[in-house]
Amino acid sequence: MDDSDDMNADSGSDGGETVGDGAVPEHATPLRRGWTTGTCATAAARAAAEALFGRDFPDPVAVTLPGGQTPAFALAVTERGEGPEGSWAMAGVVKDAGDDPDVTHGALVRARVWAGAPGSGVTFRAGPGVGTVTLPGLPLPVGEPAINPVPRTMIAHAVGEAAQAAGLSPDLVVEVGVENGEVLARRTMNGRLGIVGGLSILGTTGIVVPYSCAAWIASIQRGIDVARAAGLTHVAACTGDLSEKAVVARYGFAEQALIDMGDFAGGTLKYLRRHPVPRLTLCGGFAKFGKLARGLMDLHSKRGSVDFDWLADRLAELGAGPELVAGARGANTAAQVLGMAAAAGLPLADHVAELARHAALAVLEGAPVAVEVLVTDRQGRIVGGAPFEKSGI
Repeated sequence: MDDSDDMNADSGSDGGETVGDGAVPEHATPLRRGWTTGTCATAAARAAAEALFGRDFPDPVAVTLPGGQTPAFALAVTERGEGPEGSWAMAGVVKDAGDDPDVTHGALVRARVWAGAPGSGVTFRAGPGVGTVTLPGLPLPVGEPAINPVPRTMIAHAVGEAAQAAGLSPDLVVEVGVENGEVLARRTMNGRLGIVGGLSILGTTGIVVPYSCAAWIASIQRGIDVARAAGLTHVAACTGDLSEKAVVARYGFAEQALIDMGDFAGGTLKYLRRHPVPRLTLCGGFAKFGKLARGLMDLHSKRGSVDFDWLADRLAELGAGPELVAGARGANTAAQVLGMAAAAGLPLADHVAELARHAALAVLEGAPVAVEVLVTDRQGRIVGGAPFEKSGI
C-alpha cells in the first residue's frame, strides 16, 4: 500500500473491523504477491527497447524494482513496425496481481517504443487504455499521461540500460497502453479524479501485496506482539511506505517498532487497547488521516471517500475566507486542499492531526497509550502533527 490518494482503487477486499480479534487459522496458506501495472509496463518497455535497437525481444525479460528485486516476465505479444514516428517496437506483458482482487489482474500491458528527438531523454505517451490527467491535484501535471512518477523512473531506467548496452543515447518515446483499459477504468475512481480515457499506471514498490483483511490484521497483531516482547515502549503504525520512511527518518526506529497498519486503523487501535504499548505514533497521508479525523476506522477508499465539505469546514474553523472555503469544497483531491491551506498559511494538517488523535484516543478507551499523530504529504514529508497525549477516558 501507499499513502497517496486512490486512483485505480478497486484493489481491495472488504476490510477493517468486521474481523474478530483472533489470528488467521494456524494452517492458512500465505497469500501470493503480484506485480503492479508499473512493473509490467517496465518489463514491456525494456523488451521493446532492446528490439528497437536491433536485438531479439528478450523473453523472459528481467527488470529491477525500487527495492532491488529483479523479477523476470514472459512476453505475451511482440511486434515491430514503421509509422509516422519511424521504426518502432512493441511488447506486452500480462499482469499477475497474485491473490489480490485487483481490477487489472490478467490485463495485457503494452509498451511501444520509438526514437525521440535528440537530447529529449525518455518521454511518455498514453496509449489505448491509459488515461490522461485533466484536473489539478494529482502528482502529475494536467495533460500528462497517467503514468505515475515511480513507474516513470523504473521505465526510464530500464530503457536507459538497454540504450547504454547498445551504445546509443536514451532519447526514446515510450507509449504505454492497457488492453480494455478504458472499460476497466469504469470500476475505479479515476473518473472522479479527472483521469480520462483509461487506467493509471501505478506502483511505488513494484509489488502488489494482497489486500486481505484477516491476514493483514493478523500481521498487525503479530507486529504488536513482537514489539511488546522486545520490551519496546514506542511503536509507529503507518499507512504506507512513505509514512514509514518519514517515521524512520525522525526516530531511527528498528524494524520491530514499525507496524504496517495500512488502512486498518480500527483493527490496530483495538488490539493496542488490549495489548498496550506506552507510546504510539500514527503516521499517514493527509487524505487517509482526514478520514481518521472524521472517526472512520477503515481508511480504504471503498469505506469512505475524501469529504471536501468537511475539509472546507475545518478551513473555516481556522479562519479561512469564503473564497478559500468554496475552493476547498470544489477541489479534486485532498492534496489540492492541503496545498490551498499551505498557500494561505493555515495549519490544516496540524488541525487534522489533532482531530485524528482525538478519534484514536476514543477507540483506545483509556488504555495506557499516549498517541502522537504525524501527517505526511505525497512526497513523504511530514507537514503536520499533534504531540503525544494520553486518553482521559
